[in-house]
Amino acid sequence: MNRFELKRAGGLLALSGLALAVTAAMAESPKDGHAGMKKEGMAYEGAPTAVDPATTKDLIGGDGPEMTTAEFDQAKKLFFQRCAGCHGVLRKGATGKPLTTDKTRQLGTPYLKAMITYGSPAGMPNWGTSGDLSETEIDLMARYLQHEPPVPPEYGMQKMKETWKVLVPPERRPTKQMNSLKVENLFSVTLRDAGKIALIDGDSKAIVTIIDTGYAVHISRLSASGRYLFVIGRDAKINLIDLWMDPPQNVAEMKVGLEARSVETSKFKGMEDKYAIIGTYWPPQYVIMKGDTLEPLKIVSTRGMTVDTQEYHPEPRVAAIVASHHHPEFIVNVKETGKVLLVNFKDLDNLKVTEIAAAPFLHDGGWDATQRYFLAAANKSNKIAVVDSKDQKLAALIEVGAIPHPGRGANFVDPEHGPVWATSHLGDNSVVLIGTDPEGHPDQAWKVVRKLEGQGGGSLFIKTHPNSKHLYVDTALNSVEKLSQTVAVFDTDNLKAKYKVLPIAEWADVGEGAKRVVQPEYNKAGDEVWFSVWNAKDKQSAIVIVDDKTLKPKHVIKDDRLITPTGKFNVYNTVHDVY
Repeated sequence: MNRFELKRAGGLLALSGLALAVTAAMAESPKDGHAGMKKEGMAYEGAPTAVDPATTKDLIGGDGPEMTTAEFDQAKKLFFQRCAGCHGVLRKGATGKPLTTDKTRQLGTPYLKAMITYGSPAGMPNWGTSGDLSETEIDLMARYLQHEPPVPPEYGMQKMKETWKVLVPPERRPTKQMNSLKVENLFSVTLRDAGKIALIDGDSKAIVTIIDTGYAVHISRLSASGRYLFVIGRDAKINLIDLWMDPPQNVAEMKVGLEARSVETSKFKGMEDKYAIIGTYWPPQYVIMKGDTLEPLKIVSTRGMTVDTQEYHPEPRVAAIVASHHHPEFIVNVKETGKVLLVNFKDLDNLKVTEIAAAPFLHDGGWDATQRYFLAAANKSNKIAVVDSKDQKLAALIEVGAIPHPGRGANFVDPEHGPVWATSHLGDNSVVLIGTDPEGHPDQAWKVVRKLEGQGGGSLFIKTHPNSKHLYVDTALNSVEKLSQTVAVFDTDNLKAKYKVLPIAEWADVGEGAKRVVQPEYNKAGDEVWFSVWNAKDKQSAIVIVDDKTLKPKHVIKDDRLITPTGKFNVYNTVHDVY
């Protein structure tokens, strides 16, 4: 044998040992697929990318295994649907590990097939033994991963302006509210698979209207005035909705890229609603627009070096964005590079950006109760980054649990430690409380002051309200049904007591299906909590409303138009960052 053959043989022997070990573990725990891994650690599975595989530039050939064009196209569609959400469009890694060709070719086809089939203790789904992928599809994927990743097209100003539509110009919009809705207690509800939102009256619980939007709306954000609703789809389509019209309707729209997650409007005093900003996943950039028309004004790339290894990253996606109250700035989380950008919009022609080194991979986050400190999850680093928006610097990096995923987080007063902000986790069952009062409680500030034990991992959102004594934690992505269909509730006055479990999906009474319970959201008064019961698009879903005082079901909204409801955003709470 030559040197290459010896190396290859050694790799195959190592692979055989791995495959045998994994197979043995599967025999012991056939439903698990991840030897030695708790189920809550396997709960997270990336959403499909919104990038159209047909638009990519294919790079078939080179040193990768032989593939036909048809095979490559099929594998590409599978990757974009199943894998890109975790590993990235360019396979540089994020929640999942990097799958670049320098690694995949060294591992080889048999190893990759075993990994895809059985998964890994690090949380890789067992695509083969679960039945999600066939042996043929796994073979395709193993060979595909050894070719250079297809590159989606860029998206610049010309393309944006081709899609930009002002449906109702500002001068033709009403000068006063034309409907009788109590706008402050409206809920914008994502109808994920329908490509729509539902506006639901918080008092009557009636669906006011259904509005077409982009696909799989990620978030809804409100203008500082509370009049305009900004809705961003995963397909990077932005809709501007005027809540004063009768009925509320789209007044402007635009597509800003191929995939996006975040939108925000300016809130600095004197510049409220002057600008809006969207952060995209592909291309990796952010766009500053006029706040009343969505006219694109400035596009800024986020490609650059990572904060830890100082290596170039071609796909640093923009995650959470919040608007500073202390400076004319947007605070922008750049996922893969681990940078927080303070983007000063006072002079767009001479844009000033302050770069703060935090940790990868920055994701979601929210304000402390004073709206001075922005706390953001660096989920693969298992840290929370604290940014002082007033002094424009990093205040702390705090070690927490496995893969923090707080949504906006939750602010309340711990009876022993004072003001805290809380996060739950995708990768373990902990709920971590961080002290947020450096002036009144300096010894507790930016430290984990308490760790609660929740139901399990797979948590996406945690929520409370200034008028409530309860803390709600969902476990929507947990692999155990009784956990994904219920929520845990803690008493914030007695945090040493065990949580209570609310059977939200049972209360919904929607029949068969996954019935994942996701994202608690309070009404304006803070006396009731809304939960989405998220079922498949061909099954019935619902919204369950719980009385916060009694923890009993108060109302269930069922309607054929409620297709895969997920996120819910109360107008008042979103405008004022109440969480």
